Amino acid sequence: MFNYLILLAILFFLITNNCVCMGSSQSLNNSFVSGFSPAVATWYGSPNGAGSGGACGFADDVANPPYNGLISAGNQNIFKHGQGCGTCYQVKCTENPACSGFPIVVTITDECPGTCNNEAFHFDMSGKAFGYLAKLGQADKLRNAGRINVQYQRVPCKYNMGITFKIDTGSNANYIAFAIEFVSGDGDVGSVELLPSNSKGSLSMQKSWGCTWKVGIPVGAKGPYSVRLTTIESRKTITANNVIPGNWSPGEYYRSEANFS
Repeated sequence: MFNYLILLAILFFLITNNCVCMGSSQSLNNSFVSGFSPAVATWYGSPNGAGSGGACGFADDVANPPYNGLISAGNQNIFKHGQGCGTCYQVKCTENPACSGFPIVVTITDECPGTCNNEAFHFDMSGKAFGYLAKLGQADKLRNAGRINVQYQRVPCKYNMGITFKIDTGSNANYIAFAIEFVSGDGDVGSVELLPSNSKGSLSMQKSWGCTWKVGIPVGAKGPYSVRLTTIESRKTITANNVIPGNWSPGEYYRSEANFS
């Protein structure tokens, strides 16, 4: 009887601890473990168009590598007031006869407001991306459907280049703002610090809009500037060393060697 009670106690301990571990694992990276879920997809712009980077600050970059027009706007549950900018999703469709059933990866680069929020999750895709959901030769047929049911899941972003900083055209000697693009892994950005080369301190930046961050430059601070950013999903931090030169210019792009693996 004594041995039987000991065995029960050991089993209870193992089961309880296994449950705690599983719960902890899911809470660490919940967005990447849920599998495919239902959503609605529409498309906008021209049939083979690249879409827009508007509300995220990516502008016409969406037509070029590595986005290549495979982008989407998202409703508020996806766009998340700009925190969803740069995140990546697999999307597939199976219910329409023109659907290929194979998933494609799109990056969130814009917001779909208004009636897009009538559904829990709504992807408003570029015409090009929407067509990529179709079987070969049936892209126009799928686009003619206009609105389709899809399945989606969040996935890590994979870019074969360093994180890039696009200086806002309103920046000047006393103020700098830049959009952050091509963040591999989580894709999102939760906090940003600017590190002048002539100071041991850092300047905490504020989100301006979308994925554009801003900060005032104090008197005496000099470049080149390093940028330290932390993601939202996994709270990983990386530093792009000396990525913005001392003679930076508004409208210019500065690409770092750094990125998440």
